[in-house]
Amino acid sequence: MPQPNNEPILGFAPGSQERADLQAEIDRQMGEVIEIPCIINGEEVFTGTTTTQVIPHNHGHVLANVHLAGRTEMEAACEAAVNAQQAWIDLGLEGRCAIFERCADLLAGDWRMRVNAATMLNQSKTAFQAEIDSACELIDFWRFNCHYARGFHDDFQPLVSPEGVQNSTEIRPLEGFVLSITPFNFTSIAANLPSAPAIVGCTSLWKPSRNSYHSNYVLMQLMMEAGLPPGVINFLPGSGAEITEVALANPDFAGLHFTGSTAVFQGLWQEIGLALPNLRSYPRIVGETGGKDFVVAHPDCDRQGLLVALLRGAFEYQGQKCSAASRAYIPSSVWDAIRDDLVSEISKIKMGDASDFTNFMTAVIDQRAFDKISGYIDRAKSRDTCTVICGGGYDDSTGWFIEPTIIETSNPTSESMVEEIFGPVLTVYVYDDSDFDQVLTMCDEGSPYALTGSIFSSSEENIQKAYNALRFTAGNFYINDKPTGAVVAQQPFGGARASGTNDKAGGPLNLLRWVSPRSVKRTLDIPQDWTYPFMGADE
Repeated sequence: MPQPNNEPILGFAPGSQERADLQAEIDRQMGEVIEIPCIINGEEVFTGTTTTQVIPHNHGHVLANVHLAGRTEMEAACEAAVNAQQAWIDLGLEGRCAIFERCADLLAGDWRMRVNAATMLNQSKTAFQAEIDSACELIDFWRFNCHYARGFHDDFQPLVSPEGVQNSTEIRPLEGFVLSITPFNFTSIAANLPSAPAIVGCTSLWKPSRNSYHSNYVLMQLMMEAGLPPGVINFLPGSGAEITEVALANPDFAGLHFTGSTAVFQGLWQEIGLALPNLRSYPRIVGETGGKDFVVAHPDCDRQGLLVALLRGAFEYQGQKCSAASRAYIPSSVWDAIRDDLVSEISKIKMGDASDFTNFMTAVIDQRAFDKISGYIDRAKSRDTCTVICGGGYDDSTGWFIEPTIIETSNPTSESMVEEIFGPVLTVYVYDDSDFDQVLTMCDEGSPYALTGSIFSSSEENIQKAYNALRFTAGNFYINDKPTGAVVAQQPFGGARASGTNDKAGGPLNLLRWVSPRSVKRTLDIPQDWTYPFMGADE
């Protein structure tokens, strides 16, 4: 089949039909409170143990009551996933791809506004941020993952089959189920983590983030409508610690697909290691974790381009992207030229309800995030080495709102330059124009993370110098652009060091982690004599 194209992004311009449709769907969802069950073996399970899902920018409004899985439900889901795998394998790659390509078609069509609206309300995304995430990226994940999987059979066949022998490779799935623990910030990632292994024949337990149950449940419903068989993906809102314990106690645990914090991922890896003696096979562990993403500017950079990249890279979706610009190294001549303009432009940013399409930012995800981010801001205000040059305010009375904030620091190892904040806070270290080489080393060594980063320079020589010096500092590297906005099949996404296993979601490398090839030798000329020529006696 031909290679897919990336899904076109709708603009939601004033007066457009898509804007009217999206607003109508937002209004509809605002008018209901839904009950979200667990989905185990294709059945809805209402446990009676519930929590509420609220709107971050209007946390007094309840979107849903969510029924949480307990140990009994989790164990039943493990059993369902194990029992479903053989029939799922027997369906064949084309049958599995047909289901997920139908998912993509549904999302590109009648389900698009429903999923976008759910993401806007559940995760406080603007219309544009929801569109590029919950619609376009997920459509691309499903279509391109099917395309990549189809190529594996031909791409990985043996190069040599001697006369009398026929060699081949079977692209098998892992034996068992994959535990998918998914994040709140991207609806697309949440659905991709359980479905990518499923395309190649695995089954999944899907543990959604407590902050995105609503939008994730809508996508679970979409996959079921597209024909996903019972037990292939089991939807389990609930405790991450408990579901991990239950999954690792099952000998058929075959892998972990994770996006979330570095500390949680490291803890899970340790737990998997301890569980190995009781498991049927060595699990595959794939994770995308924290980031402290950087922008390094050279004195010869495009200054207006840098200003735009800092604003968009740091403050789109309230800085809650794994790739958000969080630290910047700016030469003094450039900073003197753009500082006031940058502050002026940031002052124009409107922040408020996601359903107001004139807003550029909305609220951070919950009270815990609000407290963490505001704590970094308050500590920066109290330090002699830091100056808050814009923003710095916050208010949680109606929603969890934090102003877009820039901290200027004279200390390149201050906490806001080193630690992941995951909010609308950018810290700028201003360096002497002559210290570009030293700053590259400082950037490389300044943080344990290595997810995304960018270099701004008009000189190819300086770009190449940064390219080489920062080789292991970012898994996704941008030249004269913000460090966000990776596109499926264009910039497969992932980082190393404390940022994860760099298995590149949006490319074929991720899918390959969920297969376990079998080499097959078929002998056509069957030996009839057990002796070898070397055994003959000398005459």
